[in-house]
Amino acid sequence: MLGIKRLGLLAALVLVGIAPAAAAQAAVQPSQQDTQYLQALHQVNLFEITAGDLAQQKGQNQGVKDLGDRFRTDHTQLDQTVQQTASQLGVQLPAEPTADQQSVLDQLNNASGEEFDRLWVTSELAGHVQAIQATQTEISQGSDQTVVQLAQTALPTLQAHYDALVQLAEQLGIPVPQASGTATPSPGGTTPAPGGTTGTPAPGGTTESPAPGGTTTETPAPTQS
Repeated sequence: MLGIKRLGLLAALVLVGIAPAAAAQAAVQPSQQDTQYLQALHQVNLFEITAGDLAQQKGQNQGVKDLGDRFRTDHTQLDQTVQQTASQLGVQLPAEPTADQQSVLDQLNNASGEEFDRLWVTSELAGHVQAIQATQTEISQGSDQTVVQLAQTALPTLQAHYDALVQLAEQLGIPVPQASGTATPSPGGTTPAPGGTTGTPAPGGTTESPAPGGTTTETPAPTQS
């Protein structure tokens, strides 16, 4: 009987030890906002790394080549942090860009010369606007401090990229989409496609672009620093 009581006591102690651990594990589960932001930013990075390679290979303008190299380096470094954070939080990341992002990469693969440069700059402008919007949303609405801090670190880099793109667009005579609203969409549902094939601002004027949430909204351009 004494042995049975001891076994019962040990079992109780084990359960007492497991319960707080299980509760702690449940408490650190990232929110949908945090999860979708990590996934969206990872796909942005995948897109930017590949697009940067293409700019190096096919860019006619030296500014396109230089920015492509810069974007590839910055987004590779950023994605290392994204992957580390996702691993810590148990978030599964997509293995490839979105269908819209891949469509843009296909268009870039099929373009050359000045056409390539203009398409690259235009798609990069649209993509960075959406990435900045999603990052601003994570900073204001995210619940996991690790992910929020990641967004805070990413924002200056994304903004610097956008500002450099604006300068290059002006040099090449490519119209830059003007701010037409103040809403900051939240990533959710489908992932934003940098330079997506639907509603991407095209040279010659501004259009609506898909927000990081699968819905369509007017694209506000970030404030230049």
